[in-house]
Amino acid sequence: MKRLLALFDKPARTAIGLMSGTSVDGVSVVLACLTGSGIGTSIQQLAFATYPFTDDVRRLILENSAPGQGTVDQICRLNFLLGDLYVDAIEALLKEAGMAARDIDFVGSHGQTLHHLPSPYAVAGKSVRSTLQIGEPSVIANRLGILTVGDFRVADVAVGGEGAPLVPYFDFIILRSEKVSRGLLNLGGIGNITVLPKGCRQDQVFAFDTGPANMVIDQLMQRSYQRKFDEGGEVAGRGNVRPEILERLVQHPYLHRRPPKSTGREMFGAAFVDELIGLAGTMSLTPEDLLATVTEFSAYCIGESYRRFIESETALDELLVSGGGVKNRTLMTAIQRQLPNITVQPCSHAGIDPHAKEALCFAVLANEMLAGHAANLPRVTGARRPVLLGKICLPPNDL
Repeated sequence: MKRLLALFDKPARTAIGLMSGTSVDGVSVVLACLTGSGIGTSIQQLAFATYPFTDDVRRLILENSAPGQGTVDQICRLNFLLGDLYVDAIEALLKEAGMAARDIDFVGSHGQTLHHLPSPYAVAGKSVRSTLQIGEPSVIANRLGILTVGDFRVADVAVGGEGAPLVPYFDFIILRSEKVSRGLLNLGGIGNITVLPKGCRQDQVFAFDTGPANMVIDQLMQRSYQRKFDEGGEVAGRGNVRPEILERLVQHPYLHRRPPKSTGREMFGAAFVDELIGLAGTMSLTPEDLLATVTEFSAYCIGESYRRFIESETALDELLVSGGGVKNRTLMTAIQRQLPNITVQPCSHAGIDPHAKEALCFAVLANEMLAGHAANLPRVTGARRPVLLGKICLPPNDL
């Protein structure tokens, strides 16, 4: 416990943040210096890299994420495999940065979401909410000798919350403004937006998942072109948006659900894409037209989320965007078209690397756990009360 206690006395802490998301493309690792905690937190990013998953690892994650396909033995092994891969990624970044594990005060690891079922479900006479992130944090702590905080979603779900999104707390303490009302949009597999009214208090922060961002686009690219994503939105840019498909997509019930809400591969995964491809086949759509249409749908989800659930309460001045979708020019252009009165730009304009933001978030959430600060936002997740997020795994030399 000596190292844990010593962390409270350090004015600045060197941390690693890890993120692997619903796009299942790899693990993002950030090295940062964190000063303070809560609204007094400041961040200096020192290094960042994304290490792609191999095709075999990606296949295993997707297979075991699909309802009815995962087996307990595969999931058990995959939990530890991902822990090993996270260790490899940390070691690779430290080598690039010229640092060693002994230089790091702690790791914050989101893990890989395998299944997310936050809606109540009757099981053996109980109403159960659940979520499962794998990538065993004890592997990181014991192999590298670094205190590790992981499994951030479960405490919020335990008190009736959605367990997502978690980034809004980071947005509040790092990116709120006294001058403008900001939206913070992350374009990962799923899109999520945080609303920060000008000069807002913590209880005024509003956030939710908007729906698919890159998830459906990526799956169509893999099936039609054997490519992991639509680089720069080039394929979608060649196609034409087909209104007859788009009109069906925009009727999806998720768009009409009021926040708090979150979603993932369970709703917009393989089964959704299978149905979409079948529908496109009956209408003789080209792959380019289908890509153009689902890219427009992702942008529509964001625009409609703003019109339905945000605009009447907070008119945004700017929308700062992060995540892999920032590189998709066709998607970014479509979002700006959906929101003509709002400045849409990468969050680098506010001093945060748009590709490192989510990994930075989990370094910050680990810092908040170690400082003893509740970091869920009940208005965002629907939780009954604020709770500490994450589980602390101590390295052997702290026992």
